[in-house]
Amino acid sequence: MLAEPLISDMLTPFWVSLKLAGATTLCLLLFATPLAYWLAKPSRRSFISRLKVLLLGIIAMPLVLPPTVIGFYLLLLFSPNFGIGHWLSEHHISPLIFTFEGLVIGSIIYSLPFYVQPVYAQFLRIPRSVMEMAYLLEPSRWRRFMYVALPQARVGIILGSLVSFAHTIGEFGVVLMIGGSITGETKVVSIAIYEQVEALNYEAAHAMSAILIIVGMVMVALIASVNKLNQR
Repeated sequence: MLAEPLISDMLTPFWVSLKLAGATTLCLLLFATPLAYWLAKPSRRSFISRLKVLLLGIIAMPLVLPPTVIGFYLLLLFSPNFGIGHWLSEHHISPLIFTFEGLVIGSIIYSLPFYVQPVYAQFLRIPRSVMEMAYLLEPSRWRRFMYVALPQARVGIILGSLVSFAHTIGEFGVVLMIGGSITGETKVVSIAIYEQVEALNYEAAHAMSAILIIVGMVMVALIASVNKLNQR
């Protein structure tokens, strides 16, 4: 039997992971959905078309780079001696390094391709005739996006949200580099498992891993169901 304090130590990282995954997914919904829509829109200017190809390549970088590489450069960017961290320090603003807010920013960057790619693909599937008709009937770009494009891409948005949420739950390298292991603040479940293994506390590591496996199976089932809807 696991002791009561140990159970509490196990539940706190799960709460941090769920909070991080929820915040990351919500931010991606708000900011990455319009980005995916803009990337999918055809452009008559060659410069804009090339820029979109370049941005798609940059967005896809977390798919090929080790998480520790991304985490290392975010660590430098957030540190008081470089980039954003230096600017925050000069203006006496709380730093992002080793904070939950910093974790959210890092998770958004690391999960961006997992959200953008399915949403981008869904926007591409919208028939051009539908958007041309919407252009004739609705002069407002915002209303065309809200009332025509978004409903047409809802399956891709749901799929991207599920994949991003599941991906964030299992993050390790990026969150370890920029968040460390602060209980109740930055210690997510993957880091907690690692620490339990280091301490040779295999019983706790097994319990947390088993819960993650169950969560993963549920997420995979949901993603498969959405994929079936997308193929109809």
